[in-house]
Amino acid sequence: MNSHERILATLERRPADRTPVDIWLTPEVLESLSKHVGETDEYELYRKLGVDKIAWVFPGYGSEKFDPNVSQGIDPWGVPTVNVRSGLATYQEYGTPPLGEMAVHDEIDNHLLWPDPDGFNYAAAKATAERARAFGFATIGPWLSHFEVYCHMRGMENALMDTIAEPEFLNATLDRIDAIQTAMLDRFLHELGGLIDLVFISDDMGTQESQLLSVSAWQEHLQPRLTNWCRLIHSHGKKVLFHTDGAARDFVPHLIESGVDVLNPIQHVCPGMERSSLKRDFGDKIIFHGGVENQHVLPHGTTDDVRREVITCLETLGAGGGYIPSSCHNIQAGTPPENVITMIETVQNWTP
Repeated sequence: MNSHERILATLERRPADRTPVDIWLTPEVLESLSKHVGETDEYELYRKLGVDKIAWVFPGYGSEKFDPNVSQGIDPWGVPTVNVRSGLATYQEYGTPPLGEMAVHDEIDNHLLWPDPDGFNYAAAKATAERARAFGFATIGPWLSHFEVYCHMRGMENALMDTIAEPEFLNATLDRIDAIQTAMLDRFLHELGGLIDLVFISDDMGTQESQLLSVSAWQEHLQPRLTNWCRLIHSHGKKVLFHTDGAARDFVPHLIESGVDVLNPIQHVCPGMERSSLKRDFGDKIIFHGGVENQHVLPHGTTDDVRREVITCLETLGAGGGYIPSSCHNIQAGTPPENVITMIETVQNWTP
């Protein structure tokens, strides 16, 4: 099996020659791995390491591609961005929210920087997907979000308060956010066709310690829109990968109900996200992606620590299949290349 076949078999709960291993990483880790291995081409690096990379195919807006780790000065939604240095890493942060001072939903028409679905670079996205396929990789794209985009445009504090105090404004704005991305998604899936395997939806519902918003608020404002996206994606024969950080367990049954196929990143140090109980309660209904702890074990542990962490993930989340091991979100700057390689090789050598 090549990587693409291995990933598809896992997504469809068919037998595979071995458990696949994906990798998420920051630009700093990609650079350190490239130097360690002596390979500057990203896809060649993954092939040399034996990574079953699910390649990101995110169409750019006014550029060839969208990279969530790189600031362009302003994002497609008119939100100013800036790169901020913190220790060894550079992160993209968001500036003054353009809808932050608005008070009534009629004012959203005054925001002139709503993206045009025709402005996304579908041709460049197709070229990226074709190159990934040539390397035998699975693909995921585009990047979609309801509430994260709303938080960027409105500001986090306003966004959370709006779920209770300003539901009319919230829903009117979400309708606009949804319509633009639905048009983009439909065209993307038509133009790329069989070159795409999964669609990436990202809406963080948890913090390190608790939920970000109530399940009832999510069900009222976000679940119907997510369900419609899942139906559209499934009508094209693609799988849905939903990304939510943090303590998000109470949302999982409702994500499954909405049609989500894959849950990422399984941040198991957060309350309620324990691996064994997630597998017990939901493992027959959803595929898990991620799980390998990236705040302590990967950056600061020994290779033996990493090996034990990966094996625990395989024995719990991977029991009986339905699991694609990867780090629980991007591997962070300063993580030793040896630890990353140990994660990969431990999966490759795993025998259930």
